[in-house]
Amino acid sequence: MEIDKRIKKVVDNIEQVIKGKTDKILLSLVPLVGSGHLIYIDIPGVGKTTLSESIAKSFDLKTSRIQFTADLLPSDIIGVTIYNRERNSFEFKKGPIFAHIVIGDEINRTPPKTQSALLEAMSQCQITVDNITYRLEEPFMVIATENPAEFTGTYPLPESELDRFMISLDIGYPEEAVELKILNGENIVDVKDLKSVMTKDELLEFVKEAKHTLIEESVLNYLYEIVRKTRTSKFIRLGLSIRGGIEYVKAVKAYAKICGRDFVIPEDIKTLAKPVIKHRVIFRETETKFRDEIIEDILNETKVPI
Repeated sequence: MEIDKRIKKVVDNIEQVIKGKTDKILLSLVPLVGSGHLIYIDIPGVGKTTLSESIAKSFDLKTSRIQFTADLLPSDIIGVTIYNRERNSFEFKKGPIFAHIVIGDEINRTPPKTQSALLEAMSQCQITVDNITYRLEEPFMVIATENPAEFTGTYPLPESELDRFMISLDIGYPEEAVELKILNGENIVDVKDLKSVMTKDELLEFVKEAKHTLIEESVLNYLYEIVRKTRTSKFIRLGLSIRGGIEYVKAVKAYAKICGRDFVIPEDIKTLAKPVIKHRVIFRETETKFRDEIIEDILNETKVPI
């Protein structure tokens, strides 16, 4: 696969820590380039947080990490207004949400009220406290990690919150040969030792270029047909929202640019289908088909433009 040379530096940097997951790394960069947000949904111990931190370390950006726990309050994320006796006035102390990359670790271990503190920031890139609105500096991206809902001490994320993540990914186990090297400690760099390889200005320029990526009419119609079929499938109770469709377009444009192209091809749309769709739609209870298979069937049933 061809990769833009600027992004290749980032991927090579991250692969010093995360071995054998090039495809996941590339997909993980899509929300950053496409001005969206990312959530990893997978079992504990497969590298969700490590990959998140590796991405953050690779860019010369302000980053923060929030460890979500059952007693976390919205003010612990957003910030709080306090009274300053010396100045005889109230001051707003900014919380960790005021960063370029915010890592929300185990986001579903905190109650929905606290989770909802992220919604305004993720959708509008701003925070409102005491009727005062504070703009967040761009680029802004939330990278959240989530353990499967059936794990002890977790809360399901509301659909409105999941819909604000551009893509969701699992990490999965590495291949056998790679895992053996990891267990042996071969050529593994600690994430804290990574250096940034792309500046803020370079990233913003790349993001700007991605927005101008061409998506030809027949290719856009192909994407829309996939979106439409999620709304008519007998296996899906609630299909992709309008916001989901918009995010799908932004994601494929970003992915095309990451791959060194100024135009979207149908393969981009296929590649991003599961990451964009799976966490957004509500599937009907069924024992006959897995969620991945339902999306694959939709792709197989949709005519690819020539």
